[in-house]
Amino acid sequence: MANRALVNRQLRLTLITDGVGDLDRIEEIVGASILGGARCVQLREPNWSARQMLQACERLTPKLEMVDGLLLVNDRVDVAATRVAHGAQIGHRSLPPKMARKVLGPSTILGYSAHDEKELSLAANHDCNFALLSPVWPTTSKPDAVSLTVKRAAELTATAALPVVWLGGVNSMTIGEIATLPSAQQPIGIAVRSAIMQANDPQAATAELLQAWPK
Repeated sequence: MANRALVNRQLRLTLITDGVGDLDRIEEIVGASILGGARCVQLREPNWSARQMLQACERLTPKLEMVDGLLLVNDRVDVAATRVAHGAQIGHRSLPPKMARKVLGPSTILGYSAHDEKELSLAANHDCNFALLSPVWPTTSKPDAVSLTVKRAAELTATAALPVVWLGGVNSMTIGEIATLPSAQQPIGIAVRSAIMQANDPQAATAELLQAWPK
C-alpha cells in the first residue's frame, strides 16, 4: 500500500479538471497550480477516450513527479492500470472498489467518491487510500445536490476509517470554516474545480486557498 503520510500531504489540495477537454488549457492551468502549491491533480474528463486520457497523462505525470505529486484519473481504472498515472478516483458508477483494487494492485492510489456514512465505510472496507466527501457546501457544478453542511461533514470525517478529502463549494472563504474545527474533524485536504480552473490567475488562486488553511 502507498505511504499513507506522503499521500496525505499530497492530497492537501487536489485540482479537479472541469471536463472542457482542452488539453493545452489543462496543461497550462496544472502547471500554474503546481507553482501555487498543488500536489495532486485529478483528470475528470468524461468525454475523453482512453487514448486521450493516456496522452494527457503522458504530458501531465512528469509535471507532478517533479514536485513529488500525484496524478489521478477519474473513473478510468484501465488507464491507471498502465501506470501512466499514479492512481484512480472512482465512484458508484465505476468499477466496485474491491474489483478496482484487484486490477490496480496494492501500490496504486485509489480514491472513492462518497456522499454518506455507508459509502465511506465501503471505501474503507475495500482498501481505498482516501475518500472524497461531497458536497460539503452548495456548489455551482451540481446545483441540485443537497449539501452536507460543515457540521455533518465534520461528524462523518471524525468517524471515518480512512482519510477524507472535502469537495463542493470550496473557496478561500468557506475553507476558513475548516480551520475552526477540532483536528479530528478536519479533512486531510480539499478538492476544488472552478476555484482554480476558472480563475484568472490559477497560481495565485491555488496559493490563496492553501494560505486560508494553514497546516
